[in-house]
Amino acid sequence: MTQAPSHELVRRMHERLESRFRELRELIRQELLASDTEQYVDLAGRVHDTGDESVADLLADVNLAVIDRHVEEVRDVDAALMRIADGTYGRCADCSDEIDAARLEAYPTALRCHRCQARHEQTHVQPGRPKL
Repeated sequence: MTQAPSHELVRRMHERLESRFRELRELIRQELLASDTEQYVDLAGRVHDTGDESVADLLADVNLAVIDRHVEEVRDVDAALMRIADGTYGRCADCSDEIDAARLEAYPTALRCHRCQARHEQTHVQPGRPKL
């Protein structure tokens, strides 16, 4: 088992995560406001062409998918902030070894070290993603 990440690294990651959290909340707010003004459902109800209706449905679905992606990232950021608060940030959830600083710099919400993440991806099928 290796030592915990440096205090300076944790401080930098905390600042980045807090900033990203605020940014994501604003993006979600803007997406929700935009979806209210676009009113795809009203568009689909006014048009009688099935092609236009399909386009309106697709636009509504794409908007929801974007919001879902942002919400999922908010969850990841929040979980990382909670790990910082409880002193487990930078430790692999599987093996408890230190997560490499370069990995945390590139992916501040990393839950696993590179080795354990690779193993996890090979053994756990996620919905919508092929198994390796």
